[in-house]
Amino acid sequence: MTPARLGILGVALTAGAIAAYLASGSQDPAPAPAPVAAAPAMKTVDVLVTANEVPLGGTVTQKDVKWQTWPADAAGPGMITKQSSPGGVEEINGAIARSSMLAGEPVRREKVVKAENAGVLSALLPAGSRALAITIDNRGANTAGGFVLPNDRVDVIRTFRDEAASKVQGGDVVISETLLRNIRVLAIGQNIQEHNGEKVVVGETATLELDPRQVETVTLAQRTGQLSLALRSLQDVSKTDDQIVKSEDASLTVVRYGTASQR
Repeated sequence: MTPARLGILGVALTAGAIAAYLASGSQDPAPAPAPVAAAPAMKTVDVLVTANEVPLGGTVTQKDVKWQTWPADAAGPGMITKQSSPGGVEEINGAIARSSMLAGEPVRREKVVKAENAGVLSALLPAGSRALAITIDNRGANTAGGFVLPNDRVDVIRTFRDEAASKVQGGDVVISETLLRNIRVLAIGQNIQEHNGEKVVVGETATLELDPRQVETVTLAQRTGQLSLALRSLQDVSKTDDQIVKSEDASLTVVRYGTASQR
């Protein structure tokens, strides 16, 4: 065999060996992807929540509450946890709800109160407040048409006869003034909560939440005139109005011989 043929044969053998090596897949494998770190497990706690809806003034029983898993970061200081209060269900049994609670809502300590030896209404009163009942027209004539319900906010209006002005005018002069603003209604008659969407005032009294000074003002106003309740908008509930004892721009209604006129 001539040297040229030997060279061609060597080149062919070398190429074949390279092709066989590549086909065998013996090249270095691709590096494996780095393992993904598992997300840390979320810390949870058992929180006492309501199993049923609890109305304002309702008595909480053991059937009304249950333990529910809750994110630990979202557990506020007012919540009752199983870790801090293992007997929370028994402790809350018999408490009175100071505000309505929906099913599944965490039970906060400030929303309930134990009152074994007290009435429901006294348990609902904040510290320093007083409850005073005033006479109202059960037909709704002086209570916003009968739409004032417990937990609403109202203005208290006093209407009375001005004796001095009546003598000067020679007839009855009746004055209407805003006595108090943004007052919370605790109860209408014997009702301290709205029942099944009821929109009619039942009872002849409205119990108002007042401070000691306002109690004196309203008590005196009842003896010297007639009180009416003006329902406030929900948008004004968060606003704090100063107490008004005397309105500067009170309008006068003069009634003479059965005919009324504004002055």
